Amino acid sequence: MSASALVQVENLEVHFPIRRGLLKRKVGAIRAVDGVTFELFRGETLGLVGESGSGKSTIGRALLHLEKPTGGEARFQDSALASMSPSELRRARRHMQMIFQDPHASLDPRVPVGRAIREPLDIHRIGTAEARAERVGELLGLVGMEPQVAGRYPHEFSGGQLQRIGIARALATSPEFVVADEPISALDVSIQAQIVNLLGDLRRELGLTYLFIAHDLSMVRHLSDRVAVMYLGRIMELGETDAVFGRPLHPYTKALLSAIPIPDPEREARRRRVPLQGDIPSPANPPSGCRFRTRCPQATEICTKEDPEFLDLGETGHTHRVACHHAHSPSKLTSSQDPAW
Repeated sequence: MSASALVQVENLEVHFPIRRGLLKRKVGAIRAVDGVTFELFRGETLGLVGESGSGKSTIGRALLHLEKPTGGEARFQDSALASMSPSELRRARRHMQMIFQDPHASLDPRVPVGRAIREPLDIHRIGTAEARAERVGELLGLVGMEPQVAGRYPHEFSGGQLQRIGIARALATSPEFVVADEPISALDVSIQAQIVNLLGDLRRELGLTYLFIAHDLSMVRHLSDRVAVMYLGRIMELGETDAVFGRPLHPYTKALLSAIPIPDPEREARRRRVPLQGDIPSPANPPSGCRFRTRCPQATEICTKEDPEFLDLGETGHTHRVACHHAHSPSKLTSSQDPAW
């Protein structure tokens, strides 16, 4: 793995035990994340997409050790998080923060928003009381809100305003790495673009590195430098945003992209859709071989027997990794294979 990466993840696993009976014996495990490897470089945004239940949020929580990995390794600034003592992990968390999906649930309704934003500063003992109060005002201004609202309570704000407050709280300790766990999915469509644009502006202004978890592929394309497509605890495809959206290599990626509406009747009529049959299998009992084979229109016998390698099929100087027995390098695709999105 690259030593220059800010975040390094290698063969990460997060399994949740299934227990039954009076003695609560373990009878199985939910394989929420099951062998994931990727890197995040300083200043970039990696978009993580996939269906509900694919393990996206669990990865984000595992990177901050809000969920303890059961296998593999996550490293931040070239330090293994699992080997850190509680005090070392607490210090490291000052540089790693999270923006949660539901801004209403992530804020205590009994606590004024200014105190909620100041809480990370209190926990990490950053600055004097006066400096912390001043910092709260700066953070509110940074996310486009007036400092005077610090004394108000969460119920006095709209969902978009609360998410701005959640972003301000995440930035309080001046982190380098931020996990944005579906930060726009609970918001009105009219507000989503504002929050995504705000995240982009903050990244450029503060030099932030994001793991941006989302369902909305159009927003992921707008904000992300690279995209990872996840299915049933595994990454199916990982590459630069333009490559993944322009020349997807995995059938699952093609299916996701084919579901995006195109505001052009001619292109929409010309486009080939890739329908998916059935539902995502249980992570407690994933299929043998390729995880996606039970829903894949291209599945063959080898897909039932062998787990595909996560190979780099990108052009020179451009990494484009895919886990599929039938994937080909973009340069080998014929015009008839070129998807018409």
